[in-house]
Amino acid sequence: MTLAILLIIAAALGLIFILSVSLSRSLQTSANSSLAARVQPIDVEAFRNLIDPAEDEYLRRRLPAPEFRQVRRKRLRAMAAYVQTASKNAAVLILIAQNALTAGDVQTVEAAHRLIDNALRLRRNAAFALFRIYVAMAWPNSGLTALPILHGYEQLNGSAMLLGRLQNPAAPVRISVTF
Repeated sequence: MTLAILLIIAAALGLIFILSVSLSRSLQTSANSSLAARVQPIDVEAFRNLIDPAEDEYLRRRLPAPEFRQVRRKRLRAMAAYVQTASKNAAVLILIAQNALTAGDVQTVEAAHRLIDNALRLRRNAAFALFRIYVAMAWPNSGLTALPILHGYEQLNGSAMLLGRLQNPAAPVRISVTF
């Protein structure tokens, strides 16, 4: 029992270290690249499908337990990829908003502050969601919700679109895929 607890604590500390390294690297920017071009749009509908508890329940009822756990882990890995991309996009949008803070227009500065707030909140929630996703990979039958990430990403999308329209109406920033 004690060994299991120590292994869980060591795994959690290792995960925190890996997350901190990956988050700090995602904040580093390349001077040569355009910030807006670094945003990777996310298919929000596909992400919504992945985090839908009804989909998990449907799979749980239809698949044998070992196959369900295997499919659930694959879905969790895909979910983690979406959350990581959302976090990286938030980091890029923070830099875009920081550049917009120097604008003389009050509306643009307010939109930049709103974007920074939403992006920071999303990055914090993404770190917690990744932790929960990795824990759920160890125990695939556990319940998990990444709805705060989806909701935060939709808010971030609105803030980014507003700032983009205020700065350059001809070329808005897109962080979601629309069909």
